[in-house]
Amino acid sequence: MLDEYHALLQQGTWSLVSSSPSLNTVGCKWVFRIKRRSDGTIERYKARLVAKGFHQQSGVDYFDTFSPVVKPTTIRTVLCLAISFGWPLRQLDVKNAFLHGSLSEDVYMRQPPGFADPHRPNHVCKLHKAIYGLKQAPRAWFQRFSSFLLRVGFTQSKADNSMFIYHDHLSVMILLLYVDDIILTGSNSSHLLAFLRTLGAEFDIKDLGRLHYFLGVEVHYHPTSIHLTQNQYTVDLLKRSNLLDCKPVSTPMTSKGTLSRTHGTVLADPTPYRQMVGALQYLTMTRQDISYVVQHVSQFIGSPSDVHFEAVKRILRYLKGTLGVGLPICKSPDCSFLVAYSDADWAGCLDTRRSTTGYCIFLGPNLISWSPKKQPTVSRSSTEAKYRALAYAYADTLWIQGLLTELHCPLTRPVLLNCDNLSATYLAANPIFHARTKHIAIDYHFVRERVASSNHKVQFIPSHLQLADVFTKGLPVDRFERLVSKLVTYPVSSLRGNVRQLS
Repeated sequence: MLDEYHALLQQGTWSLVSSSPSLNTVGCKWVFRIKRRSDGTIERYKARLVAKGFHQQSGVDYFDTFSPVVKPTTIRTVLCLAISFGWPLRQLDVKNAFLHGSLSEDVYMRQPPGFADPHRPNHVCKLHKAIYGLKQAPRAWFQRFSSFLLRVGFTQSKADNSMFIYHDHLSVMILLLYVDDIILTGSNSSHLLAFLRTLGAEFDIKDLGRLHYFLGVEVHYHPTSIHLTQNQYTVDLLKRSNLLDCKPVSTPMTSKGTLSRTHGTVLADPTPYRQMVGALQYLTMTRQDISYVVQHVSQFIGSPSDVHFEAVKRILRYLKGTLGVGLPICKSPDCSFLVAYSDADWAGCLDTRRSTTGYCIFLGPNLISWSPKKQPTVSRSSTEAKYRALAYAYADTLWIQGLLTELHCPLTRPVLLNCDNLSATYLAANPIFHARTKHIAIDYHFVRERVASSNHKVQFIPSHLQLADVFTKGLPVDRFERLVSKLVTYPVSSLRGNVRQLS
């Protein structure tokens, strides 16, 4: 506590002013945390002074609060490029990051508990820096850090505002920012070291060395690849749920496990259910095999039942039997082409009869993006449902395409999208079914424009080769295991169009 208090004073976080009844004074408290390493051992004990932001009043002592964070797809894409090009991966942490952000509003806070000035005990702290807990603190820190990067020559990505790129004729550097955690990579090690010195002169930076543990994700290195896992996070989740000694199951959801809002008896206390589902959502960052079922149980957070709770416990039982499973990222000689798979489970929702879209996208041999999502409208046919799924997948590939262009790794071939519905494939190429598809919203037909411009190509594949099927419904054990294995060990030759090698 004493170290934290002195650090706050050295940063000039506040100045003491006389209190007044007209001032909206924010409270504060000490928060204690145990910082752990990737293996679960204790690294250090930490005390932090946190403002009670719920005391703030909108329009009085805060206005804008939103602060962007780097997207998981961006992280996976940059890691894929770094491994393929042999770039070093560095991990940085900013000490007391929020204290570097300056406040533009007048915010007053009570003096820290146990550290009140004995000569001015009734004074309050007028904050000059964005202390933790304030609603605008993340935004103030992001503005401070991003303005520094722009000043030293970086450009801010338009595809992802939390990615910054430095490029000249000698080297390229990429910086990813998630609040106060930083991933840094680039083509020239000496330029990276020079930038670290510049960064350290401006902020209190802790260089954690080679990327090994970032946002709860463990990074394991192999000669030609890295392996991303959330093993310790999973173990901690099983401990909190008292399921560490449970009996494992082979799939996270049964093939006939579609749930409804009317199933079971509503839980008297939904808090444990909500906590488990929230924790599982974060786990999908590296566990694409549970993405669909987590999306499915998330739909019942408002009023969960005992049947829904049993479904969540089954996910945890599946995780118990698959500890250590994660996402591999392999070195690839060619990272200049995208291949996507899209699918839809027509009218799969028992309550609304809406379809579920599922798609996955590969950059070279590496899986970098996936999504299971319920469609916003009811589809009148399986063709319409799968055509909408095509549009969602195309939209994501367009975004990734722009991201790669900013990273100076443009695509050299048209984006290939695989669909197992012939009618949807034909519809993407020309409006031959206009009489039966004129009710489909116009914005979904941008797929045709992309195909016509030769930037994208739609290819039909048999249903048993549809990798995105795992993101749309519960599957039998053998098919589930086969598709999941293909998602993480994908042959490069099949990405180039030889889909027969998947059978």
